[in-house]
Amino acid sequence: MKDDLLSQIFLRFAGISLLAVGGATAALPEAQRQIVTQAHWMSARKFTEAFAIAQVSPGPNVIVFSLFGWRLDGLAGLVVATLGILAPASLVAFAAARAIRRAGEAPWLALLKKALTPLAVGMMAANGYLLARGADSGAFTTIVTFVSASFVALSPRSPLWAMAVSVAAAVVAGRFGLLPS
Repeated sequence: MKDDLLSQIFLRFAGISLLAVGGATAALPEAQRQIVTQAHWMSARKFTEAFAIAQVSPGPNVIVFSLFGWRLDGLAGLVVATLGILAPASLVAFAAARAIRRAGEAPWLALLKKALTPLAVGMMAANGYLLARGADSGAFTTIVTFVSASFVALSPRSPLWAMAVSVAAAVVAGRFGLLPS
């Protein structure tokens, strides 16, 4: 049974890796669909919590998939998930880099680049929406999500300010019982 879970993790994450146009976070809507909705391996809340831990951890965003693997099957799940999310996309990126180098200034390449940019942005926007749905479990969390997103999008200041204020607000809200359990 454990080997079956590990192979399922690898195959699902390998497929997801091929959708990571714009980076690992752009593939999170598909990851959520497969991990939460289809396989029922974790709840939307646990999925969002793993994402939040990965975002505040140093290192690349792809670490979230390693955390998913860890939550699903410990160290073996972490290793298999990491290989699944990295290997296929890395091989495709290597092949694409070779093709792009050979293509030089071909007109089709310029069109491809223009088409992929809005695709990547759209996938990341969908990611934000899905994660907010999983994180926002009440008025307080909805307000924090909205205010944080607005601050980061509209302010020239560092996102660390939004993180610090959100943590402080959560501590205060927790003391007054305003956070859902």
